[in-house]
Amino acid sequence: MSSMRLSDLGGKEIIGLDTGEKMGVISDSDLVIHPESGQIQSIILPGGSFFGFGKKREDIVIPWSSIVKIGPDMVIIQLNQQEIQVSQK
Repeated sequence: MSSMRLSDLGGKEIIGLDTGEKMGVISDSDLVIHPESGQIQSIILPGGSFFGFGKKREDIVIPWSSIVKIGPDMVIIQLNQQEIQVSQK
């Protein structure tokens, strides 16, 4: 992956590869950055429905390793239920 600015990620929609579901939009405050290396570790999606369920959910942490492709308008991820982490507020 070529380099990009943090601001380039903001506003991109997250799409699940397996379901094609729109999962949320990235904002600059939704990223977890490693304090020493400066690398992005994960993306946090704010609460709402997830994987087609209408129930309210907690924030979801998506590991950076789950990203399949970053396009001009969207980020495609492949995430299974075991990788889903609920953010501790």
